Amino acid sequence: MAVSPPARLSRTVQALLLAMIGLLGATTLTAPARAASLIPVDSFGSNPGDLFMYSYRPDGLAGGRPLVVLLHGCTQNAGAYFADSGWRKYADQWGFTLVVAQTSGANNAASCFNWFETGDTTRGQGEAASIRSMVGYAIATYGADPARVYVSGLSAGGAMSAVMLAAYPDVFAAGSVAAGLAYRCAGNRTQASVCQYNAVGKTPQQWGDLVRDAHPGYSGPYPRVAIWQGLSDGTVIPPNAGQLRDQWTNVRGVPQTPTSTRTLPGGTSLKVYGDDDVRLYEITGMGHGLPVDPGSASDQCGTTAPYFLDTICSAYYDARFFGLNDEVQPTPSPTPTPTSPQTCVSASNYAHTTAGRAHQSGGYAYANGSGDALGLWTTFITHTLKQTGSNHWVLADGQC
Repeated sequence: MAVSPPARLSRTVQALLLAMIGLLGATTLTAPARAASLIPVDSFGSNPGDLFMYSYRPDGLAGGRPLVVLLHGCTQNAGAYFADSGWRKYADQWGFTLVVAQTSGANNAASCFNWFETGDTTRGQGEAASIRSMVGYAIATYGADPARVYVSGLSAGGAMSAVMLAAYPDVFAAGSVAAGLAYRCAGNRTQASVCQYNAVGKTPQQWGDLVRDAHPGYSGPYPRVAIWQGLSDGTVIPPNAGQLRDQWTNVRGVPQTPTSTRTLPGGTSLKVYGDDDVRLYEITGMGHGLPVDPGSASDQCGTTAPYFLDTICSAYYDARFFGLNDEVQPTPSPTPTPTSPQTCVSASNYAHTTAGRAHQSGGYAYANGSGDALGLWTTFITHTLKQTGSNHWVLADGQC
């Protein structure tokens, strides 16, 4: 569930709890952690929201790799979210760090992130500031790439993901909100219940203004956003996904009409807005939870459990949306490669541009002709492009 009445303990009691956790197994980190297990971090900097930090780094992970922050739902904790969500599989496979934030019953009776309290959702304050501190710690201690920081969460954690994207657009490149709510849909617990169970009458401009007001004066790019919604969710009803869509398409400056629609496994419909600025995944028959799909295939992940629902592996699609699937680092082609119509070519984004199949703008690569978004302009990300006409290429991953 997304909301429970707050019941905070004193800062002194919270400090004692932190000390006990440290005695039970926390290791003070004076150097980057290398062990491939989820470890508690007992001190990560300013923590006005009284949160706990856990981190996971695959063995031998070099510096300069991406960072994904995970935010659990109500009644959950960091360990279960890490184990069941499926993100560990892709951190191991594609090489990136996970930071899992955890709240507690001291902050909220049902261990929900307080996504509806203005003191926890304002830049520089409360839980939002604590999560930002975790990011700063991971960048400084683990050498994570500050340009490739992402956030993903479920329910109250999904709503908190929207908070982090709004309050810190200068920190997060993209994010994912599963069964969550629009930023500042609520400013207190009563309003939160209204948001969860009712559509709120705001225009896209009004939703977008709430995000713009979160960091006044900010003039940089806003994060790209993926939204996941079960169409049978009775806890956070489906109109919330539409409100998130309206908010982030407006912030990104693209229409609320999708540019493409695809059918995916698990009864999932994917609508893409703008140039892959915003994605909306709607899952027929799914209730309240995070989509997972246990199995060994490349696009399968996670474990079925309460609020982890067997439909589709959301972590796989989010990791690709974030551009994290860059484990292969081919050498870019130094000269253009002649191709003919209907030819498929697999190469890095950099190689595609040097070969004249794509172009780059603002550090991102786009297929020539179709304008299909390929992600960061780098040798680390690879795609298959198919030529369908003179200097006209389309994204064809898995189709050739």
